[in-house]
Amino acid sequence: MYVFNKIIVNPQLPKRINRMNEIANNLWWSWNTDFLKLFKEIDLELWNTIGKNPIKFLKHVEQEKLVAASTNEEFLVEYDRIVGYYEGYMNSKSTWFSKAYPENKNDLIAYFSAEYGLDETIPIYSGGLGILSGDHCKSASDLGIPFVAVGLLYKNGYFQQKINARGQQVNEYKNVELYDLPIQPETNEDGEELIVDVDFLGGKLYLKVWKIIVGRITLYLLDTDIDKNNEKDRKITLSLYGGDQDTRISQEIVLGMAGVKLLKRLGLKPSLYHMNEGHSSFATLQLIKDIMEEKQVSFEIAKEYVSAMTVFTTHTPVPAGNDIFPVGLTEKYFKDFWGKLGLSREEFLKLGVKKDAIETGFNMGILALKMAGKKNGVSKLHGAVSRELFGDIWYNISAHEAPITYVTNGIHVCSWVASHLKELYNTYLDPYWQDNIHDDKTWEKIDIIPNHEFWKVHQAQKSKLFELMKENIKSQYTKNGVSSDVVKEITSKMNPNALTIGFARRFATYKRATLIFKDLEKATRIFNDEKRPVQIVFAGKAHPKDVEGQELIKYLHDISLMPQFKGKVFLLENYNINTARYLISGVDVWLNNPRRPMEASGTSGEKAAVNGVLNFSILDGWWAEGYNGKNGWAIGTNAEYESYETQDIADSESIYNTLEDEIIPLYYDKDDRGISNTWIHTMKESIKSSGARYSTSRMLVDYTEQLYMPLVNLTKKYYGTIESVIELSKLKYDLTHNWDSIIVSQNNNVKDITMDAGNTIHVKCDVFSPNIEEKNIVAEVYYGKITDEGIVNDVKIIPMNLVDSKPEEKLYTYEAQIELASGGHYGYTFRVMPKSEMILDPENLNLVKWITE
Repeated sequence: MYVFNKIIVNPQLPKRINRMNEIANNLWWSWNTDFLKLFKEIDLELWNTIGKNPIKFLKHVEQEKLVAASTNEEFLVEYDRIVGYYEGYMNSKSTWFSKAYPENKNDLIAYFSAEYGLDETIPIYSGGLGILSGDHCKSASDLGIPFVAVGLLYKNGYFQQKINARGQQVNEYKNVELYDLPIQPETNEDGEELIVDVDFLGGKLYLKVWKIIVGRITLYLLDTDIDKNNEKDRKITLSLYGGDQDTRISQEIVLGMAGVKLLKRLGLKPSLYHMNEGHSSFATLQLIKDIMEEKQVSFEIAKEYVSAMTVFTTHTPVPAGNDIFPVGLTEKYFKDFWGKLGLSREEFLKLGVKKDAIETGFNMGILALKMAGKKNGVSKLHGAVSRELFGDIWYNISAHEAPITYVTNGIHVCSWVASHLKELYNTYLDPYWQDNIHDDKTWEKIDIIPNHEFWKVHQAQKSKLFELMKENIKSQYTKNGVSSDVVKEITSKMNPNALTIGFARRFATYKRATLIFKDLEKATRIFNDEKRPVQIVFAGKAHPKDVEGQELIKYLHDISLMPQFKGKVFLLENYNINTARYLISGVDVWLNNPRRPMEASGTSGEKAAVNGVLNFSILDGWWAEGYNGKNGWAIGTNAEYESYETQDIADSESIYNTLEDEIIPLYYDKDDRGISNTWIHTMKESIKSSGARYSTSRMLVDYTEQLYMPLVNLTKKYYGTIESVIELSKLKYDLTHNWDSIIVSQNNNVKDITMDAGNTIHVKCDVFSPNIEEKNIVAEVYYGKITDEGIVNDVKIIPMNLVDSKPEEKLYTYEAQIELASGGHYGYTFRVMPKSEMILDPENLNLVKWITE
């Protein structure tokens, strides 16, 4: 038998084009796709064969073709243009952040997320959370925000989805070939691979550190699959959302606690830590431990520091969306840790529960909410839902006052706008429009794009989508033993001139993927109108453990094979970033019908909107804010229903009626050129109304202006010395132990009277505060309309002005005005809250004193 000694030989880039390797190792190319066209020019066949992966291409391309490109003048002109653009981007000193916050140039935001969707070639994401994280990183780079990200390296990535002949989802995990990806090992000062460790089950867990360059920022990934760990521990970071709860809590220890240690080991000193969802909440515990050791302070003092430097974003609108670890499992991993914080077992476990309900398990979302100085939901409606969901953490105030704000999610526009549409924007929008995506004015010139040019580009995207669909269906059906004749019959019915609806997202039951088939008779009528044909394409994965979600996939598979729907209903397998990119730009209508109000944000609709695809959605998540009556259609109303079945019937009827009465007639109202000008006007309105407001550029501006910098600057001002933090801790102690001594009373106020709308009343209250200084309290009027059931609605809270002070008697009188603008039954009362510039959220203290007489 012959023996071969294998040698890997990498092609060498000629000096004239040697920057291609540097740029290929920076995910900047994932939203500057002109760079990728260079690879097509060098070897189109290889480019298509290796999955459009620039790193893999450079390892397999023939040396002769690289040499030929380096002497091709036409190629070099384009190469030089792209390199110049790349250098200008990377070296720019005039970014949005540098102009808006020049005094914060030395600050650093550290961002933690369990998954990152950066490009389809890097499968360390599963769905919306990961895509959001990837887009967050890209816009942080674009805006020049000083930013570093931390995640985990999953060598098996997320599962590859196959749909078998019975319509069942099959989950396949494949090793990620790191050698062929723009992922590099981080090294230490000696040039050796960097290894960090974290305390773990009485010993040490070791993590290899990898990095991905994303424009101007770096994403660090932690990996347990190294020889220093035992066989079981090596598998901790193997799969995204794989394994049991032991695996999950281990991954979250790595992400949060080892992530903090990694940044410290790199010599980075973040001014603020942003926890994207609860997976990284353990970071707060590591930070507290480090501060306790470094500054020799108590847990409470260290907690004050950590609160002042942490932001938490919750993405889940349902309790089950939070990781909750059983008490026994939490004890297993932290029994040696809580003593290092100076806490007892009970005190530690209470950090992750509402009130003192330890037996309910350790909730990662609650830990983050209790620790973080600022917290937010991901849309206006989701912020309100989150306040209700978590409101009883702050049990002395009404749920709507819970200190959870919102920043509506967005998308990284340049990653999701189709390349030909981007070229159209380059032609008709202002120069450098990509630098001002978050400005509404940037998008005003969409209207000047000629309708025929706009429609031509959209139809081209539709054709590309159909090509992808044909390949996907052919591969899927052939693998499942379907004859080539049947495959051809199905794919040949794809009609580029038919109204095409898209539905693609995670298959979870609350997203109601099958709602459009609630009434099969009506659905059959809509999809079998020969004069006005309609087709729909579905894509998405169900969580490996979500049996009900997988049943939805099977149902749609069966629907697609029914005679009346064959060739009109399509189900694609293995939904990923690449498939999404074609879908959100190639369909005509984007359907989204979650069970309101369970959709936190729903960024797929934002991606569709900026491509001119029209949203047809429940008024939930971002669409509750984004819908303006001219840029798409709403499904149903904001009504509450007695049952899910009643809601499903009402919403499905709305889908059928809107399709038949509005959407289909508008689409087919075409002129002699086959163009519906009113439809195109609506498409343009979709782009104008979403391009800025639902971009991650706007989102990052909001995070920076509303959360990041206010917290960073407050910390600098008040948390610079231990003395000031000790003073704050003492103030909180005094407030907590003396709060009950406060007495709030009436001061000759009007009640039980009738007056005309439009009047203003003056109200007063007296506050007796024997043990707390007046400067540390604020009196408020709490008023609203009273319903027939005795519930106070439309509550408003007005800070009151101090109008009389008797310090020697510890008695203070406050006054305010209440404007009664409209008719109805009103009620008002008074309360006192704690006050200090150093207190991030007074609500966190759970100190409220209401009037007692």
